[in-house]
Amino acid sequence: MVETLKGEGPFTVFAPTDEAFNKLLKDLGITADELLARQDLKDILLYHVLPGKVMSGDLKEGMQAQTLAKKNVTISLDPVQVNEANVVTPDVEASNGVIHVIDKVLLPK
Repeated sequence: MVETLKGEGPFTVFAPTDEAFNKLLKDLGITADELLARQDLKDILLYHVLPGKVMSGDLKEGMQAQTLAKKNVTISLDPVQVNEANVVTPDVEASNGVIHVIDKVLLPK
């Protein structure tokens, strides 16, 4: 994942809060170490990244965006969501793109 994000970019990252990760661990009934050992961890992480820089002003209701995991996420605008995750802090500028902080870990379907 680090190598991917070190790439040329730009990227859009949907970054879950610490609370979102804690909730995921509780919901799955696993430890952080067990999450890190999952075979699908790379896909889960790549599911949080879009190619290109997508600012909140670029979002459209019902928009489908393909992640680096090659699976789509759906954008809603009222409230602003990615799948079922609320965007709690949009448009955090980064040197290689933008970060939108979300309140839930996205799991590929």
